[in-house]
Amino acid sequence: MASLCSNLHSPLHSLVLPRQNSVSGCFSVKKKVLDPKKPCKRFVLYYHDILFGGDDLANATSAATTNATKLGNTNFGMLVVFDDPMTKDQHLLSHPVARAQGFYFYDMKTDYNAWFAYTLIFNSSHHKGTLNIMGADMMMEKTRDLSVVGGTGDFFMARGIATFKTETQQGTKYFRLQMDIKLYECY
Repeated sequence: MASLCSNLHSPLHSLVLPRQNSVSGCFSVKKKVLDPKKPCKRFVLYYHDILFGGDDLANATSAATTNATKLGNTNFGMLVVFDDPMTKDQHLLSHPVARAQGFYFYDMKTDYNAWFAYTLIFNSSHHKGTLNIMGADMMMEKTRDLSVVGGTGDFFMARGIATFKTETQQGTKYFRLQMDIKLYECY
């Protein structure tokens, strides 16, 4: 338990900082302990990405806004912007429970790796609000953790981990990720 003390004894000070001990001007702050095995909220969603290929305008959910460079064979430098459906099951045509809106770019010359920054936008009878997720997707790993860095609405100021697992990939046109979202700070 941390202790914060002050030597200020003005009337304004007593309005700004609460005190447990009025004689010493000190108050205590309790440290929050997080248990990785006990998130306050957990759910699994499926992320579906269909990259625009020039002839699939009606189905595409993402598009490359820059071309890959010639530095390696890993799409290094390619930036993709997306508005992808999130479903509760693995089926692309299931009703979306959220949209993932943001971007990723390939940032490694020697292996496939992408860096994601996006917002999950919920607008349903179950959840309303957003979750903001960002971090490195080490695509060759079986599972990868990205950070949940905030949220709004039902997810106000949430923080946690989104664990990615690639479920299927069809060349560069389509991939599906399982996202196991574990929130450790819920308000």
